[in-house]
Amino acid sequence: MPIGGFIVNAQPEFVSDVAGQLNLIDDVEVHGFDESGNIVAVIDSVTSDVMEAQVKKIEALEPVLTVGVAYLHAEDEIEKIESGELVIDNPFGRKKKN
Repeated sequence: MPIGGFIVNAQPEFVSDVAGQLNLIDDVEVHGFDESGNIVAVIDSVTSDVMEAQVKKIEALEPVLTVGVAYLHAEDEIEKIESGELVIDNPFGRKKKN
């Protein structure tokens, strides 16, 4: 399960509303925010694809200006990829080694 820490920057006048909206998104937990519009959130998802989808949902919120990753841990996902338990799409279009 990848776990990521994110800094979401929202328009300051809407920071409280955005923090509430983030808590409604699956796998997202808000840990705090300030009056400048910075929100600290953690996404704890099943796969990195799910995490990416949650980030896109956050980015789509109207008052959100930026979403930046501060920390990412995906060690167990790498182990699943190496063992063949998890197969990911290759975004670079190269052939996989046999």
